[in-house]
Amino acid sequence: MILYTYWRSSASYRVRIAMALKGVTFEERAVHLVAGGGEQHQPAYRKENPNGTVPTLVLDDGTAITQSMAIIEYLDETVPTPPLLPTDRIKRAVVRSAAQLIACDIHPIQNLRVVQHLKGPLGHSGRDAIAWMNHWMRVGFLAYLDCIEPNSRFSFGDQPSLADLMLVPQLYNAKRWKMDRSGLERLF
Repeated sequence: MILYTYWRSSASYRVRIAMALKGVTFEERAVHLVAGGGEQHQPAYRKENPNGTVPTLVLDDGTAITQSMAIIEYLDETVPTPPLLPTDRIKRAVVRSAAQLIACDIHPIQNLRVVQHLKGPLGHSGRDAIAWMNHWMRVGFLAYLDCIEPNSRFSFGDQPSLADLMLVPQLYNAKRWKMDRSGLERLF
């Protein structure tokens, strides 16, 4: 398998965590999202991922899977140990809900291409962009706290779940952008 990734991509980070937890071997190919106007925009990469984002997992048969949650769920189905989703369908839906809170509500708002648009065509300053990211990360993390099990080692139990794989890269971003972490100590 080949994983197209970028070292600071939150979505790629999630997939690398899943692959490490599951002991999956793969070839890593870097797609530099910043240098040279962004390699993700090059026609060769767009053949693998028409959306021009990372990660992209290319299977041995040439099938390309994009979107971190789809890749992680594929890995969980094909390499079931350790499991990232509970077997109970209601608990599985709850874990997916928390994971999607991160992947769909927090991550896109501080995604590179969104921030570049804020600073470019919309004319906001770098300081404005950071305030934007920090605001929405904090709102999302506060909601996430209300979704998880309060006394568990991880978000849902004693082992990492899909939700934790979504959370860790966002925590890195929160530290990177110096978000106010007061009241969020359980997560950090």
